Amino acid sequence: MSAAETVRIGFLPLVDAALPILARELGFGEEQGLAIEMTRDVTWAAVRDRLVYGLTDAAHMIAPLPIATALGRDRPPVPMAVPFVLGLNGNAITFSTALGEAVGLGGTLGDPDAVGAALRHEAHRRRDAGDPLRFGITHRYSSHNYMLRYWLAQVGVRPDIDCTTVVTSPPFAADALAAGDVDGICVGEPWNSIAVDRGVGRIALATAQVWRRGVEKVFSLRADRAAERPEMVAGLIRALHTAAAHFVRPDAARQCAEILARPQYLDGPVDAIERAITDHIRLIPGATPVHYPDFMFQYREAANFPWRSQAAWLYSQMVRWERAGYSADEAAVAQGVYRPDLYRAALAGTGAVLPGASSKLEGALAEPIGAGSTQGRLMLGRDGFFDGRTFDPDDIAGYLDTLPR
Repeated sequence: MSAAETVRIGFLPLVDAALPILARELGFGEEQGLAIEMTRDVTWAAVRDRLVYGLTDAAHMIAPLPIATALGRDRPPVPMAVPFVLGLNGNAITFSTALGEAVGLGGTLGDPDAVGAALRHEAHRRRDAGDPLRFGITHRYSSHNYMLRYWLAQVGVRPDIDCTTVVTSPPFAADALAAGDVDGICVGEPWNSIAVDRGVGRIALATAQVWRRGVEKVFSLRADRAAERPEMVAGLIRALHTAAAHFVRPDAARQCAEILARPQYLDGPVDAIERAITDHIRLIPGATPVHYPDFMFQYREAANFPWRSQAAWLYSQMVRWERAGYSADEAAVAQGVYRPDLYRAALAGTGAVLPGASSKLEGALAEPIGAGSTQGRLMLGRDGFFDGRTFDPDDIAGYLDTLPR
């Protein structure tokens, strides 16, 4: 028997790092001839740098960061490849207890418009007093940043004018709230739940309420590494797909939570991790967790498929908030980072559902609908933005013209 090929994967301690961790711990990688080694970091910049400089082979990564890396934002450009989406949604917007009281958060998840109206009043009051609200995000090029800004702008809180954002590493987000360094955070689990359980935060919204089925974490490689090791990439995709099917099994939730809670992974409370896996959120310390269906979303509806239209939307927000001009060439590079061709090639002949298209209208589905596929039967669920907009990846410039400035 030939020796397994070693694959080093970088990650941050978050519930949505589950699939590569499970692929290692449950033997799905070994089934593909891969010996997975996990490398834990505490900042997304470190995860990116390890990947760019060859210290890891692949990484659990925030969805916009490979695009920013390929476009040369903040550093020289490095071509990247995203052949697999690790999960949709799974984040929350959590206020400090003081801000939660100021905007009247109750014992249920708020309505985005109603919470936004109350927040607008408080944000303007704080701005006029010379002490603008501060929100912690995990990285400038993160879906957390873009989802938070999308919501704030639509409800009349102008990012960078009425409030500010600062980068806060996920494991320290609750500490930042406790210290009063930020008034709110947008972060993945279990760090919102930990803030609530510590009594320093109140969950206001799930990001699934801002964009249902919004892309969150991806599995990323350098494009040259993907080209040099195609069998490794295909094996990883198959192992991750198997892990995703296991992760969504109701009878596997506790097992998955216990694995993720280990010191070398999240080093966090099993109960908080299990709540996230089962779509339950505790909004107030000691309260019964509320069930929000599809709070985290993996596997079903081809959730792990890397739609190029997802990359296009992320690029649109990059342009919007950098106040840069739209570039058709950059848009093409951004969409080219997401690699549905690699996904299809790896899973052809398996039981996986393979979409026929590589791009779609985002936010257009109010009800579940069947969609074209080259393998299996594809159903797509509701994917709306809270403001009712849709995004056409073939008209990014036109879309940008419709957004609040």
